Amino acid sequence: MHNAQVPMEGKPGSSRVTPTASNGVFGSAERGSNEQIKRLLKSYGLRTSLIRLKVIDALLKAADENRRLGVRGVHSQLLGLDIPLSFLSVREVLKRLCSEGVVTLNPDKSYSLHHQAVALLSTGE
Repeated sequence: MHNAQVPMEGKPGSSRVTPTASNGVFGSAERGSNEQIKRLLKSYGLRTSLIRLKVIDALLKAADENRRLGVRGVHSQLLGLDIPLSFLSVREVLKRLCSEGVVTLNPDKSYSLHHQAVALLSTGE
């Protein structure tokens, strides 16, 4: 349930950065690194959390291997890396990332990074 006294993260429209490749927020770090993912989340007005970092990293790895992952696939990949997260936690993180525009739910129920998020991650200086 929403507590009106606690501001919802990423919701104040005036302080939110519109994610565009021209923001130049990624410097020269290697694609998919934690620092880049942290900057990506920040550019969307989201806080950094371990689960968000791991979920985005799992989606990046799957994309690099030309694979598509649904909630179960992301969850399985994280369990395979000894990251003990519940299925429900992974599902909720994916839903939140979708609602913020970082991740896209594809017609086949798989998830992928939104093209703007990919552009932000691949932007280097």
